Parts: sequence; C-alpha cells; structure tokens
Amino acid sequence: MSGIKVKVENLNLKIKKQYILKNLNLEIPENKITVILGPSGCGKTTFLKCLNRLIDLHDEFKTSGKIFIDNQDILNDDIDIMKLRQKIGLLSQRPFPFPMNIYKNIAFSLKLKGLRDQKVINEQVEYYLRQASLWDEVKDRLRDPASGLSIGQQQRLCLARGLAVDPEIILADEPTSALDPISSQVIETKFTELKKDYTIIMVTHILRQARRIADNVVFMYSGEIIEQSGAEEFFENPKEELTKQYLKGLFN
Repeated sequence: MSGIKVKVENLNLKIKKQYILKNLNLEIPENKITVILGPSGCGKTTFLKCLNRLIDLHDEFKTSGKIFIDNQDILNDDIDIMKLRQKIGLLSQRPFPFPMNIYKNIAFSLKLKGLRDQKVINEQVEYYLRQASLWDEVKDRLRDPASGLSIGQQQRLCLARGLAVDPEIILADEPTSALDPISSQVIETKFTELKKDYTIIMVTHILRQARRIADNVVFMYSGEIIEQSGAEEFFENPKEELTKQYLKGLFN
C-alpha cells in the first residue's frame, strides 16, 4: 500500500498583501498520479514551483507553512536546494532540450550524478530513452541536434533527461498542451507506466485527460483548495458546488 510522499500544511504565498496561495493543506500519495485541476490563474503552477523551491527565484514572494517530502520540511532554510531539485524532476508546458545533440542531452544528466564510465553512460542513455518511449525513434540519429526532433519527441527527450538524474517525484506542468493527440497519448501512457517507480504530480486543464490517468485529484480555485479526493469519487460524486460547476464546464 502506498504511503504519503508529500504533505502540505497551511501553505500560504503572497506578494505584499495579495495572497496567491491560501492555507493549502493536502496529502499526495506515493506512486500515484495526482492531477491538479482548476481555472487559469488559480495557483496550480505556483504550487508546483513551491515543491521544488523554484519560487525562491522570485524575491517578491513570501511563503509560510510547511511542505514535507519524506517527512522533511523543504521550506526549511537548512534544506539543500540542489539535492531537493535532483529528487524532483520538472516537465514544463513546452519542451526545452539543451542546445546539443540527442545523446548529450541525456549524458549531461548522467554526468551530473557522477557517472564517468563511457560504457555505462552509453547503456544509461539507451535505458532512459527507452523509459521515455523514444529510443526506437532516435537510435540511429543520436548525434543529431535535439532541436530537429518534433515537439512531441522533444517533450519525451526532456522526460528522459529528467529521469536520468533519478528523481523520486515528477512535476508535470501542462505537459501535453503543446502536443498533438498522438504525442499526448504517448506521454499519458508513459506516466501510467512510470507511476510504479515515481510519484507524479501533474497540472492539466484537460478534464478528459484527468479522467483517463488520475488516481487522485486536487481542485483549486482562486488560490485555495476547494476539493480533493480519489479520482473516481471526485468525478462521480463531487461534494462542493464550485467543483460541480467546473466539471460541467460552467467556467474555465
């Protein structure tokens, strides 16, 4: 039985006197796909940035509360930010492959974690490209620029690169919004396979996608968590009126 990977207690984030996130309390189960839903501007992406401390890049943001990952408060000033970010991979809305060839995009991550043996690096490059369902498409052009890949292939390359640093958590911020339906389906299928080894936290605005892959759903509105539950209960028996309106498409 899966445990709790992430626990958030009374998380607040504000700019001056304006709250962006208000009193967030939630638990995210290990080795499950937790989908965060809500209209644009409700704080979904900001919450993801709190989980890997990218929020630190914005001096104007002030946070309070606690975020426990494996029972360690990551908002503590003593936390090792580099180790935290190695534990938490991020797949952005649009892929950003490094300006180098396909092989080096993965090898870069492997060398970051200390690998130097060229044979092992070669094996690991293949392994992680297979993990992202990309190996068969690129095995004969590993020395080609990553920029020559399609957008869908670039997104899977970025997934492979992120997996290569051995994270425990994958944050995915609208990872299929720029992709065609076939590429989107590949990512969804891959996430469903990967959850046995990783905890996946995904932001999406696509209700159909959330229904297909979510184990757990968090619904946010105006910086607050309105409802959270298992996916079947959330979609079939929502408790809150705002949730019901959102699921009916009454607001975006």
